[in-house]
Amino acid sequence: MLDRESWDLPADAGEADDADDALLDEEFPLGDGVADLVGEVYCPYCAEPVEITLDPGSGTHQQYIEDCHVCCRPWLVSVSYDDDGTAHVHVDASDDHDHDDR
Repeated sequence: MLDRESWDLPADAGEADDADDALLDEEFPLGDGVADLVGEVYCPYCAEPVEITLDPGSGTHQQYIEDCHVCCRPWLVSVSYDDDGTAHVHVDASDDHDHDDR
């Protein structure tokens, strides 16, 4: 992170804490706070609907392994976020991808 002197702070930045907040807001913009935090998917194994928690802070394009909350089989979860915070979530059976990893 750059030091305070190298930033072009607003004139009303005021106290040190306010200036630090302005620096953080510029470096890590929060957006409007409406990014999707949950998604509903259907398990590719047991076909049950499952609501999963999403983490928009992990980036606009994500891929990770998560187990089904019903049958405990592993999924490959793919999440992508639009600019407006809308999440697109897709799950595949994780064992469908095992042959690609060898």
